[in-house]
Amino acid sequence: MLKVADIIQIKIDKIVFGGEGLGYYNGFAVFVPMSIPEDELEIEIISVKKTYARGLIKNIIKASPERIDSHKFTFEDFYGCDFAMLKYESQLKYKKLMVEEVMRKIAGLPDIKISDVLASEDVYNYRNKIIEPFSVYGNKIITGFFKRKSHEVFEVDENILNSKLGNRIINELKEILNKNKISVYNEITHKGLLRNVMIRTNSNNEAMLVLIINSNKITENIKNLLFRLREKIEEIKSIYISLNSKKTNTVIGDKNIFIYGEESIKENLNGIEFHISPTSFFQINVKQAKRLYDIAINFFDNIDDKYIVDAYSGTGTIGMIMAKRAKKVYAIEIVKSASEDGEKTAKENGIENIEFINGSVEKELVNLINANKRIDTIIFDPPRKGLEPSIIDKVAELNLKEVVYISCNPSTFARDVKLFSEKGYVLKKLQAVDMFPQTSHIECVGLIEKIN
Repeated sequence: MLKVADIIQIKIDKIVFGGEGLGYYNGFAVFVPMSIPEDELEIEIISVKKTYARGLIKNIIKASPERIDSHKFTFEDFYGCDFAMLKYESQLKYKKLMVEEVMRKIAGLPDIKISDVLASEDVYNYRNKIIEPFSVYGNKIITGFFKRKSHEVFEVDENILNSKLGNRIINELKEILNKNKISVYNEITHKGLLRNVMIRTNSNNEAMLVLIINSNKITENIKNLLFRLREKIEEIKSIYISLNSKKTNTVIGDKNIFIYGEESIKENLNGIEFHISPTSFFQINVKQAKRLYDIAINFFDNIDDKYIVDAYSGTGTIGMIMAKRAKKVYAIEIVKSASEDGEKTAKENGIENIEFINGSVEKELVNLINANKRIDTIIFDPPRKGLEPSIIDKVAELNLKEVVYISCNPSTFARDVKLFSEKGYVLKKLQAVDMFPQTSHIECVGLIEKIN
């Protein structure tokens, strides 16, 4: 029987949903992060459960041909990206297999075969938003990523997913902070000032900087340091300081104080200029978002003259794109600032047939129905936890012919497809889109239709 700290040799058979490799040691399942099928590895067992164990790579005996570098194998080696050890075409292959696996196992669709994952044009530096925690290493202020399953921060030479401008701003900021010896927040003692930095960038190479500090007020010193940063990097168009003095893992504070430039930066999607503020939800990979939304809209039988609910609408991106053709769009979003950003965007772009409703989808969908509002179809883009069963019940009650479902979590999507099937619906189309190269995350968009 395996035990913690055992060093064993193993060959990896497959990658499972979640991105870890799976091999067998004397018939016992062992999961190994950062591993690839055909890897022959020396690993150290870090945990043992009843039916499986987990181990970390100590040494690569024989590297899989799909591995990009046989000398690098840790999470830290690959800048905190759990799929970056794979060649890009292999990342796409395994993402496809993962989606098929959850659709078979969870959605109960044994014969499902999906088309190839839609590849991303940019496989590095595609993120338009990054948040990095501050820490201290060797008396120096650093930012970076948390090591796996820990709150210890490791620094990387270059964040390979962050926009190049975002990386430049963070490096310059660290230089200024180090010269001025600003204290860093310690979550155990709850002392120190610097908690996190958030950078948001757009396609015009403009940036918003949000510095999150452990304080209830802003000091002139911190303000001046940020102004100095702006003098060095003119692409910074907006600066906020977020006050977060709570003992919490939530990054952004309740008060985001605007101190310089424009209150929001803008991003153009399908000819619509969107406002992005510190708390806005906006797709991370804009080029892929455009393609994802086009697929989702084209999945609808015909959206002209339809009354559509955009559920979990964020800043109303897809809702406003649909509003160009639909009769009316109801955009439901629980985050107030996102709804406000959406209203502002709609007004500025002259889109009058969209109504922003601030509240939970569960409640506001019922309110629309009770108010006898016409609803022809719904597009869902829920958080990772997927849909509440009550929402699926409502779709069936309304007898909607079709709904489109965008998901960032194939396992909850598969669960919901099964719930829809119990109400007389069937998954007609499914396309996986690679929004997050170098990571095991995958976005899906499905068309769910009522069986006559």
